[in-house]
Amino acid sequence: MPPAANRSGIWKGIAAAALGLTCIAGGWWLGQLQNGAGNTDQVRLSLERQASALQQQLNLGQASPGDQQRLLELLVGLDRKPEATVLLERLADQQPQKWPLRLLLAELRRDQQDRSGAERELRQLLNLRPDQIEGLQLLALLQLETGRSAQAQKQLEAALSRASKPQLKPQALAIGLLLANVLEKSGRPAQADSVLLKLAADFPTDQRPLLARALLQQEGGDHKGAQQSLAQARSRRPGPSDPRLDQVAAEWGLAPLRGTSPSQPGKQIGN
Repeated sequence: MPPAANRSGIWKGIAAAALGLTCIAGGWWLGQLQNGAGNTDQVRLSLERQASALQQQLNLGQASPGDQQRLLELLVGLDRKPEATVLLERLADQQPQKWPLRLLLAELRRDQQDRSGAERELRQLLNLRPDQIEGLQLLALLQLETGRSAQAQKQLEAALSRASKPQLKPQALAIGLLLANVLEKSGRPAQADSVLLKLAADFPTDQRPLLARALLQQEGGDHKGAQQSLAQARSRRPGPSDPRLDQVAAEWGLAPLRGTSPSQPGKQIGN
């Protein structure tokens, strides 16, 4: 069985959606850069000076939107999270249409152990966009962390129902995968499996429900079922193999699955 950290990463990769916000990508990238081994105190000092200059412009009311975004990136990257939170709260209030700002604000509050504040930000976001998958993901995580798995399940079931009726919407897939993940983490694998089977039927060309089901089966000790689900997932998309399938197969020691058909899960193509 794959290590727990790897399994969690695969689950997140299956259900995740890209945020597409420059300040988020830039800020977290800068944070990783500052943690790198090759950086020096001189580089950090230079970035601190940039942040101080931009903060002064902001205090004087002379900071452009670009200046404010750059300041936010610097504060997050320099791990000055309380200051970043204050700035981000201001930006989120000024630009309510830019929901990723509110999401990042919730992330920052959670990172500082302010779970109630993080949930408050997410509720504000979801009041405007009730089926925003990134908001639902973070809220579900907070609920799991605070022992409220039943609340997370109920909330996601309602979101999935909205995305499925009267007509099936594309976002139902991501919401359903998130619901299955919550059920699995809450010790209800049978319910998670039912959700994944329905998703596999509702989205017959998408590999993700079957890949998630293979993970669930493997974790439950159903190795044969996991092999079959992996092979079925691969059959849904002709052409080059999905790297996630190769990753799972390699971690489980199931290399023969790479390139097989569902009817011959143990046989290499061409043999």
